[in-house]
Amino acid sequence: MNLTTTTGAKDRKIHIIGIGEDGAAGLTSECLDMIQAANVLVGGERLLQHFPAFAGEKLAIKGGLSDLVVKIKALHATHHVVVLASGDPLFYGIAGYLARKLGSDQLQIRPHLSSLQLAFAQLGESWQDAVLESVHGRPLKGLAQRIDGKAKVALLTDEQNSPAAIAAYLQQFGMTEYDAYVAENLGAADERARHYTLDELAAAECSPLNVVILLCRKDAPTPRKGFGFADEEFHQRKPEKGLITKREVRVFSLSELQLAEDSVVWDIGAGSGSVAVECTRLAPKGQVFAIEKNEGDLVNIEANRVKFRTDFTVLHAKAPAGLDELPNPDAVFIGGSGGELAQLIALCASRLRPEGRIVVNAATIETLHDSMKAMREAGMDASVTLLQTARSKPILNMTRFDGLNPIYVITGKYVVTEVTDTTTAGTAAGAAE
Repeated sequence: MNLTTTTGAKDRKIHIIGIGEDGAAGLTSECLDMIQAANVLVGGERLLQHFPAFAGEKLAIKGGLSDLVVKIKALHATHHVVVLASGDPLFYGIAGYLARKLGSDQLQIRPHLSSLQLAFAQLGESWQDAVLESVHGRPLKGLAQRIDGKAKVALLTDEQNSPAAIAAYLQQFGMTEYDAYVAENLGAADERARHYTLDELAAAECSPLNVVILLCRKDAPTPRKGFGFADEEFHQRKPEKGLITKREVRVFSLSELQLAEDSVVWDIGAGSGSVAVECTRLAPKGQVFAIEKNEGDLVNIEANRVKFRTDFTVLHAKAPAGLDELPNPDAVFIGGSGGELAQLIALCASRLRPEGRIVVNAATIETLHDSMKAMREAGMDASVTLLQTARSKPILNMTRFDGLNPIYVITGKYVVTEVTDTTTAGTAAGAAE
């Protein structure tokens, strides 16, 4: 690069300037002065085109942000660098990434109006209560459980995850209580905004530069709340004694899994998928994998996945087959093993993330014994709870109780022991003498 070195560059911050579709015309005089004084102008090709007369070096962002950081850091040592970003650089923008890599004390950020601010202004709606999601460069996978029941949702899109693709995705999960508002080319001369039903949106062609706002209709049914749904709500194998973890056992097992909102979960021997459904709702930002060997059960798993708006991944396999391709889990639930329980527990234990847990449901003392033995051989602490529950049942004008099958819930976890640094302690003691 043929760049002119500037004095005092080490003391100068990297300027990150937000810019709208109107380009230089929408910037303050202060921001324009910063750009004029720069030796290096960094930004996407579309943004750089707003400054055809810039006399310095232009560095186009074409992916590979880690390499870009290295270049910016090297240039900043001797040159005045300005980075252009679309809208507010701190809202799903490059400024947050640069702050983590270079240090926020190295940056001076001048935000522009964000696309969401402009979109909600067009709509005439407040947006402090909106759920904000981005599918720009990110998969639609998992969006269903993250927005289910939310009254107002704003989405940043891209060419693949277009408004039409989003509408089709929502229709797949029966989320037809939403209407959409799409604002295109915000701030540009060809700006456009209009309302859509999901059916209309699924067939619409929109500009690649758009924001989608989903608004739940006031007559929408009340969304599901909580967890521990009634067994009867799930599609399951008939007759009634189907492959489903009963609610009382399911709720306790879920508490033993200790899920975070972004947990990775393996549900092995998923049956009807009831545990996978509940885990997905408890970990809406995580990843849940339901593994089931019986092909006949896959129909029920898929029906429950859609009914409960839980976008988890279904695998038709007999574990441990297929597990090698999955990310390491924070939690593993084993409802069925196909006779290879010890091998399965050993494998899951070896893949478990720190502070992770394995929970096994057993109906027999043999499975209880094998589970605890396998967990202990894997170096885990194993504990067991026997659940014996009964449900009320009417008899004439009275009530009696029907007992459910007793179930052993076995929980395995690694015990973290505090390590004492005896060397340091001894050195300190000697120094004190």
